[in-house]
Amino acid sequence: MVGSNAHYIKVGWLIDGSGAPVQKKRVLTVKDSVITGIAPFNDSESPDPQLTTDLSHCTILPPLIDCHVHLAMSGTIDPQTRKQQLSVGYDELEPRIAELLHCYFSHGVLAVRDGGDRNGHVLRYKNERESNDKDPVLLRTAGRPWYQQGRYGAFIGRSPAQGKTLDSAFAQEDDGADHVKLINSGLNSLAEFGKETAAQFSLEEIKALVVFAGQRGKKVMVHANGKTAVRSALEAGCHSIEHGFFMGRENLRRMADEQIVWVPTAVTMKAFLDNLDSSDGQSSKAVIAQTLEHQLHQIAMAKEFGVPVALGTDAGCSGILHGESVIAELKLLMKAGFSLVEAIGCASYNGAQLLGLEEIGLVAKGRLANFIVARGTPAMLPRKLPCLEAIYLGGRPCEKRFFNKS
Repeated sequence: MVGSNAHYIKVGWLIDGSGAPVQKKRVLTVKDSVITGIAPFNDSESPDPQLTTDLSHCTILPPLIDCHVHLAMSGTIDPQTRKQQLSVGYDELEPRIAELLHCYFSHGVLAVRDGGDRNGHVLRYKNERESNDKDPVLLRTAGRPWYQQGRYGAFIGRSPAQGKTLDSAFAQEDDGADHVKLINSGLNSLAEFGKETAAQFSLEEIKALVVFAGQRGKKVMVHANGKTAVRSALEAGCHSIEHGFFMGRENLRRMADEQIVWVPTAVTMKAFLDNLDSSDGQSSKAVIAQTLEHQLHQIAMAKEFGVPVALGTDAGCSGILHGESVIAELKLLMKAGFSLVEAIGCASYNGAQLLGLEEIGLVAKGRLANFIVARGTPAMLPRKLPCLEAIYLGGRPCEKRFFNKS
């Protein structure tokens, strides 16, 4: 018998986050913030109307997760502003981070995995807000990433001191971040299609870091493009490959076999394509478009092979806006062959598994009643995400002070 403190939520369509087909006309029973039942309903057998919220005109789905963001950067395309924002102090950056987290919340993104910044400002923000803020967006951050001296990454990370191994440097400078970010390749060329850069660290160095980080309960996310840089990260036992452009079929097969998560960030190339300055003689629109198509082909292979894909955007990089870019990445996953419910699974359950979150990821019996509400049918997604009907936490609509920022 359902307790007196239970209430019911009727929904027109339910996407549960598992990748399963859409469920139509469901009623959720919620007790003590937890979903205790999900069952079909019909209008002639409705639950007690005094205890029922009617969302039968809406689609509900799990809160979304962006597994690769940079909260220390805004996403502006202005070169001067981009340069300046890398050197701002914490006091100036703190309100910006809060504003960016609200951008995520307003798009139904209730968790983000930050890739770090060279000053560790995002980690400081996380540590300081945990004791005095009830912001509903869950934040996980890498603190300060690691890169090899003289290679790509100086603007965002740190490198081992002369004579220090990667693992010993990490042991000495472990800043208490949630996970470890390693940069193991350069960027993709925007002028030469498929150009690869050498791996920044040896297999032995990465393996030692992964082992040591694991002893401290931390996963390792690896920025890697190209066959060689990705292969060494996989052989070392990393937990996720970030970007993974031009990594090739063999690496994708291995990721499927070992269930290593891929965060493809295809929207990075779309942003370059959309914002390319015609006066930039060092970039080629044709090369960028070809690179994007190649990444979509790899995503299609990943789906075929069974690679666990988690949505990430690289938001904060040039032209990649926080919150909005999640919708663009969802559309690209669907363009590559994922169905709507599969793409939502990449952006919810898969991300929750990667980040070790229990609060979100699935709308299912026994889980917290946390979900987002979009007016209309699933066919209207993902374009409805910027204008959500409501966000429910613990079975109740979220406070308006979070949902509608003044």
